[in-house]
Amino acid sequence: MALQGPEELGEQVEEPEDLDDQDASSISPAEEITLPPGPGGEEEPEEALLLPWDRFSAWLHCICVVGFDLELGQAVEVRHTGLRSPKTSICYLSFPDSNSGCLGDTQFCFRFRQGSNRKSSLGCFLETTDRDAPACLKQGHYYGYVYFRQVRDKSLKRGYFQKSLVLISKLPYVNFFHSLLKIMAPEYFEKQEPCLEAACNDIDRWLTPHPGRILTLPIMGVVIKVRIPTCYDKPGTSQLVQSTQSDSLVSIVLPTIHEVDLFRRVFGQSYVVGQVSNTNVTFYSSSLCSCISPLRYCSDFRPYFTIHDSEFKEYTTRTQAPPSVILGVTNPFFAKTLQHWPHIIRIGDMKQAGEMAKQMKVKKLKNLKTLDSKPGVYTAYKPYLNKDEDIIKQLQKGVQQKRPSAAQNAILRRYFLELTQSFIIPLERYVASLMPLQKSISPWKSPPQLRPFIQQDFMKTLEKAGPQLTSRLKGDWIGLYRHFLKSPNFDGWFRNRRREMTQKLEALHLEALCEEDLQQRIQKHTEVETVDLVLKLKDKLSQAEREQLPVRPGTLLKLRAHIDAVILALPEDLQGILHKPSTP
Repeated sequence: MALQGPEELGEQVEEPEDLDDQDASSISPAEEITLPPGPGGEEEPEEALLLPWDRFSAWLHCICVVGFDLELGQAVEVRHTGLRSPKTSICYLSFPDSNSGCLGDTQFCFRFRQGSNRKSSLGCFLETTDRDAPACLKQGHYYGYVYFRQVRDKSLKRGYFQKSLVLISKLPYVNFFHSLLKIMAPEYFEKQEPCLEAACNDIDRWLTPHPGRILTLPIMGVVIKVRIPTCYDKPGTSQLVQSTQSDSLVSIVLPTIHEVDLFRRVFGQSYVVGQVSNTNVTFYSSSLCSCISPLRYCSDFRPYFTIHDSEFKEYTTRTQAPPSVILGVTNPFFAKTLQHWPHIIRIGDMKQAGEMAKQMKVKKLKNLKTLDSKPGVYTAYKPYLNKDEDIIKQLQKGVQQKRPSAAQNAILRRYFLELTQSFIIPLERYVASLMPLQKSISPWKSPPQLRPFIQQDFMKTLEKAGPQLTSRLKGDWIGLYRHFLKSPNFDGWFRNRRREMTQKLEALHLEALCEEDLQQRIQKHTEVETVDLVLKLKDKLSQAEREQLPVRPGTLLKLRAHIDAVILALPEDLQGILHKPSTP
């Protein structure tokens, strides 16, 4: 079965060829029905313009049910299809590589590339959402959130019931969809398709997940309260208020929609690669990427990767250097196939956090020779920074005192946040010095350009204004910076900072224009020059609105007034061409 939204999943997904053959009870975004807004919060004006299933599509691309066919293997059980064929990688990614140790319920997630061959019907909304989202929540891939159930069933030829409920979304809200599946999947396995249809209708009543919103989301009789993070949030804090009158109707409050429990995943437990450990492998991979927050991990990562993945050949070839990617794998086949990679983390059997700290040591990559290698971090690189014994002792003490996992997680995340901030502050300070002085901005000249980033000049600043000012950790910080400046993470960070600073220069230039007496200036201009000025001012206004430049309040209204005043000073025939009613 596949319940879908209107967009395509790149190569893996295509539109149904014959919509007339669909069952009347199928969920389809083409149905002409009107749904009232749900109790997810106040409805904004743009929400009223959304069509049926637009809200659903803002949260999910589709819902799939993947079963096991004795002849085909994993297969999407379809009534109307949005998936190209049973051989698509989605089918294989929705099942564990080996099911022998997976009795019961298992949750994990996977990630794959978006297709670029079709534009979204919610393009404007998605652009706004992506612009205001934190760096770690920028969209660019599809995510598959899986709830897999395997139980013994003697009535089936295979002897087991094996099925996965899969939510496909562009939103990297790992914790939210993990919690959502805990509600939806057990209901589906008990009541089958009718409850999925009800869930789709519930989701289509939700407000869109715009950054900054606090939402109450009803689903199958349960109400979840969440807040969508923004890029303006202070790192390491939660903006979700959990004590309001309306919370009496709320069943679940999620302090975060995307962060997993870093302490429990990285220190609390781990599993042998040869065993089925999809849940821990996928969340371990996501935890690694979040360790450098608020920096964005800009390379690819696949929380769950199999030999059936469409990028399998690309990522496992030995004809070129290993790609910049994190792969989460459970199939022992990869232990040999990826043995030449510079970093390999082998996760072992479940241990207490105190024992794990002693067991998980950094080891030379050459020591990884067999499939039976002990758990640990195997790397071809020498660590740049010394081990911080203090944080390990603090976490071990917390385990002895039975400190709650949430508190341990908060301590660990705060540690990594402060470490990343200590690392990034010298870069921020140097990049800020590349900004031209405000007095160099002239309203009648193009905005000045940022000065180039020169690595040698930056390195010279580290002696007096390096991370040693804010971090007690010792080590080769200079070597770490040199390595970082060559990485995709620096490239992504600097591109973002350069874009923000360029927009700031454009905003300052616009504000300088608004302070000018344009009426007096155009008296010295010919009609042709005045028309040219109007066109340029309109371009500036359009750019400011499109990019939401960080201008002072009232600047755009002032610019519109200037444009209208200049147009009125022209002859009537030109006014008719240039003048358009100002919009509030």
